[in-house]
Amino acid sequence: MSETTTTNAGLADPAARRALMADVDTSPGSSKPDPILEVDNIVRAFGGMTAVNVDHLEVQRGIITALIGPNGAGKTTFFNLITGFDRPTSAKSGAQWSFDGARLNKTSASSVAKAGMVRTFQLTKALSRMTVMDNMMLGAQAQTGENLLTCMFKPLWRGQEREIEDKAKDLLQRFKLLEKKDDYAGSLSGGQRKLLEMARALMSEPKMIMLDEPMAGVNPALTQSLLGHIQSLRDEGMTVLFVEHDMHVVRHISDWVAVMAEGRLVAEGPADTVMSDPAVIDAYLGAHHDTDLGDDSLLSDETLEQLSEQVAAEAAQREEEQA
Repeated sequence: MSETTTTNAGLADPAARRALMADVDTSPGSSKPDPILEVDNIVRAFGGMTAVNVDHLEVQRGIITALIGPNGAGKTTFFNLITGFDRPTSAKSGAQWSFDGARLNKTSASSVAKAGMVRTFQLTKALSRMTVMDNMMLGAQAQTGENLLTCMFKPLWRGQEREIEDKAKDLLQRFKLLEKKDDYAGSLSGGQRKLLEMARALMSEPKMIMLDEPMAGVNPALTQSLLGHIQSLRDEGMTVLFVEHDMHVVRHISDWVAVMAEGRLVAEGPADTVMSDPAVIDAYLGAHHDTDLGDDSLLSDETLEQLSEQVAAEAAQREEEQA
């Protein structure tokens, strides 16, 4: 265990976490004692609609931070941007973000993962036609056997592969999936696939794990297990940033909460403080709750068509650049 991880593991004590964040300003974009992630001036627009417009956000190292907000607030788009799965719109100068002191805004998703920032998805990305063990093995980094120059010489990578397999088994045991190791990932339940995706993310030994709605679609029997795993990651020194709609979950496990609405960061603070903030209440209930939601002027068919065309064009452009 590294010196940094050992230091962060001291935050397993709730009193230590409260003391760490006690003097942090609760205004949006506030400075943190030891931020692992810093984001500045990040904007993503689709046509005339701005999905993300975050001036400044810092994520404190070694604690659990929840990113909450109503549907359409821009939370998943924000995740996609800072992890390299999407690109910001060049509508604001000075857009940049850094992780653990290194700039990330011009790197690919794979480079972000190698830097130690790994994410899961709202809709799990388990490879259904591969076994659970094969899914796990893919998560390990710097595998000698994946090199074209060495892959044909098994003695060069056989020992490393055994180590990776042992690590995968340990994680599957931890997540209570070891008995499923030879099953196809597609045969797992929704909750088990969430567990598999989290376990696979840990194969790369990340510094921070980002979870996009980890409880979505999970039956109550597995919810408590997932909560326990997330807390144990924090208690072992890892930083956790997660998106969640269940406010009971947010209150139960988060040390700090950041709130997005209409693409902007509108509030920050401990869960109890944030959830009584008028800006948060307004974001969830809607500043214009008396507006007729059937009014076509809110989002016309023409606007929807323009947005769809732009998204398709940008996706095609990215595919060409990656080809």
